[in-house]
Amino acid sequence: MQDGVPITKPGDEDRFLRRVRPSDWKNPVPRNPYDIAIVGAGPAGLEAAEYAARLGFSVALIERNRLGGNSLNAGSVPSKAIICTARVCSTMRDAEAFGAPIPSAPSLDFDKVMARMRRIRTRISGYHSVHELAEPGVDIFFGSARFESADTLFVDDAPVHFKKALIATGARPGVPNIPGLDQTGYRTSATIFEMAALPTRLAIIGGGPLGCEMAQAFCGLGSHVTIVQNDPKFLPREERDAAEILSRSMARDGVDIRLNTTVVGARRVNGIKILETVNNDVKGDIQADEILLSIGRVPNVEKLNLAAAGVTFDEDHGIKVDDFLRSTNPNVYAAGDVCLALKFTNAAQSSARMAVRNALMQAQQRQSSLVIPWCTYCDPEIAHIGLHVWEARQQSIPIKSFTVMMHDVDRAITDGRDTGFVKIHISEGSDRILGATIVSSRASELINEMAVIMSAGIGMKALAEVAHTYPAQSEAILLAAQAYTRNFDEAAKRAASGNADNGK
Repeated sequence: MQDGVPITKPGDEDRFLRRVRPSDWKNPVPRNPYDIAIVGAGPAGLEAAEYAARLGFSVALIERNRLGGNSLNAGSVPSKAIICTARVCSTMRDAEAFGAPIPSAPSLDFDKVMARMRRIRTRISGYHSVHELAEPGVDIFFGSARFESADTLFVDDAPVHFKKALIATGARPGVPNIPGLDQTGYRTSATIFEMAALPTRLAIIGGGPLGCEMAQAFCGLGSHVTIVQNDPKFLPREERDAAEILSRSMARDGVDIRLNTTVVGARRVNGIKILETVNNDVKGDIQADEILLSIGRVPNVEKLNLAAAGVTFDEDHGIKVDDFLRSTNPNVYAAGDVCLALKFTNAAQSSARMAVRNALMQAQQRQSSLVIPWCTYCDPEIAHIGLHVWEARQQSIPIKSFTVMMHDVDRAITDGRDTGFVKIHISEGSDRILGATIVSSRASELINEMAVIMSAGIGMKALAEVAHTYPAQSEAILLAAQAYTRNFDEAAKRAASGNADNGK
């Protein structure tokens, strides 16, 4: 066993496929009508199917490819496995800074890196395999789904009738209209983890979460990485100071950064892929062995014949749903990437549970009430929850921020990971928390504490009294709350002093 994962054995990939798409699978005879028919078995579809089955409802789950969707097969799971290996490589190179000897070992074995990724993917696939789903009574259909009417789906040629339906078909990588790109060849998140060799030169188009994660990861593995972003900063959804820290970190790692740069063409010369770029009217070329596209995701709504079910959709934004995740057909709901702006696994799972409750249990839960944290798994990690400052201003909400730098947090100092900050936004005049941004080596864990705090309605005064383990990076959250209480106490003293002066 290695790092808690069984060592790859012959047939591991076969075991993975038996769990997510058995070659000898025979679709069941439909038990019509189903309480709910779910189209798509990614994070949203799997969550909805398991949840509905546990509640005792009859469930049909339809998947055209493999169980697990993008998250398991070509997204969160494989990418985080690769990122982990890259961080190990980076840590070994920095060993001397910690007083440890720099390990002497052969160069990176990319085959073993990818084998580890596949081991992990196989292990995780067991938690939501066809056999695990069948246990509570989910009927699994592999094939292409299309709506025939407002209450009927066809899986290939077999009719599946339903009382309620949930569309959870997810999204796929977007492909820009760049002249020559198709002929030059490229990879997306769907194919980057199929590479047989580490590219000597990797060019990445797009500075969103995946682009930045893969830029740092492949640079850490030994590729020369160039990342091209047409905006002035990475991670457009994040606060500027967070994006600037990431930019400096990637540059320090050796990533070649091209901001404010647009790819206007692509070509192949003697087997070398070349991106043609423009920056402030200055033209340039980027040579690469592989090109990775990371420009966003497009909802999967094609070939579903949604018009037959009376479901309104948009090719760019997906299924049109109301605040209850209900489509224009009141018996058809949607969840996950196919309808949400936040295209994250946790958002897909939360919306799926909500859609099941609303569809089958007459609940009236609103998606606008969901508090969804997210994280970009770079080094340092960048996480956020709730409102940004600019969003609060757009909504005319007075906001005040309390920031603690990680270089003032004892555990971050001892770990040698003191880059970043914790910034908590509150509604001015109260201690109600509206949002938070965290930049640290453990931001993905710290933001979950903020999610609990905000979901429970805990204010800064109460948070300042919560004991935290010491030393821990989460102390930064406590320090921010204590900074609020000091600010509050000082304001109260000034007010009391002013009142006393007026009394004189």
